[in-house]
Amino acid sequence: MSKPIVTFADFAKRIVIVILFLLLVLVVVGLPIYYVIGTYLHLPVDFVHIASNPGLVLAFVLRLLSTEPIKTLFALAIFPGFSFVAIYGTILMGWVERKMTAKIQLRTGPMYAGKVEGILQNVADFLKLAFKEMVIPDGVDTATFVAVPFALMAVAGALVALLPLSPTVFIANPSVGAILVFAILGFTPLVVLVAGWASNSKFPFLGGLRALHQLVAYEIPMILSLVGVVVLAGSLNLMDIVNAQAGIWYIIPEFLAAVVFYIGALAELERIPFDLPEADSELVAGWQTEYTSMLFGSFQLANFTRMYVMAGLFTTFFLGGWLGPAPVPPVVWFLVKVTIVDVFLMLPRSIMPRLRIDMLLRAGWVKLLAISFANIFLTMVLVSLGVVH
Repeated sequence: MSKPIVTFADFAKRIVIVILFLLLVLVVVGLPIYYVIGTYLHLPVDFVHIASNPGLVLAFVLRLLSTEPIKTLFALAIFPGFSFVAIYGTILMGWVERKMTAKIQLRTGPMYAGKVEGILQNVADFLKLAFKEMVIPDGVDTATFVAVPFALMAVAGALVALLPLSPTVFIANPSVGAILVFAILGFTPLVVLVAGWASNSKFPFLGGLRALHQLVAYEIPMILSLVGVVVLAGSLNLMDIVNAQAGIWYIIPEFLAAVVFYIGALAELERIPFDLPEADSELVAGWQTEYTSMLFGSFQLANFTRMYVMAGLFTTFFLGGWLGPAPVPPVVWFLVKVTIVDVFLMLPRSIMPRLRIDMLLRAGWVKLLAISFANIFLTMVLVSLGVVH
């Protein structure tokens, strides 16, 4: 009987063993079968000849890497996809948030891991979570309970795929990217609700219900806030929206929309003052209460990824994306703007209290909705007068 998987490290070892076993089977069984069949079908590739010639091996690898599926996989997995966002969002911006919050609250924050202001504290926390035991509480729906963190990661990854960093650095460029963004964002509160239900505990379930209530409060005003942006750009494509801001960034004519989108982003990310689904002083950790080890770590990674995405979307819609006045690479401009927006998304945690759920609902359905409609009216006036195009 195999050893049970109790930590993320055990899980990773099991995956590596399975991959090595499959490679061994491929070499020992697959190649002989290939040559037997190839003798009769006259298959063109001779792997033995290629393997014996380093030049052919290099040419074969370069040709393989230049194929569209491999390039897309590299972009999704490395840059500008998952690995880059994990390092930028979780390690760098996670450290920035901890230090900034500590300084504002007259504390020191992390100091020792990495020597320089505790810059590697998040790496140390990741390693700690990776080797902790994965505890599955009694009474939970095990399959759903374990699947939810990966589902939330999938939602965050899909959003990353839609975000263009420059005219040439992107993963996907759909013609209706602005609509797809909100279609994918709508899954997040549903995943949170499923996490609360699968935990079979009152605090997680209350957190999941609060997330669903928040969705009702902020989703419609946030969608309406982008109507003016789409009207000015004349397109739902994210790249077209950025290129349309070559003359003026939309944060100026669409300032009201930018405010509504910023507030909606805070609610989407469950950041203070809208952290009602987690509410540590009321619900322990909300919908994340029963999760441990890397299942909990996956939630944190997904949350920081979503924060990067929301900052990137704000940059794309209102700050001209990768456009900038200086001869700096477009990707650098984009990341500088995203970092600034990230800091503004983090700031309320240090200086604001949590709102009640009724205050959030009233603000969403009355104030934010009214501001969104006022912005649409103002946009139509500006377009009619020819002030903006």
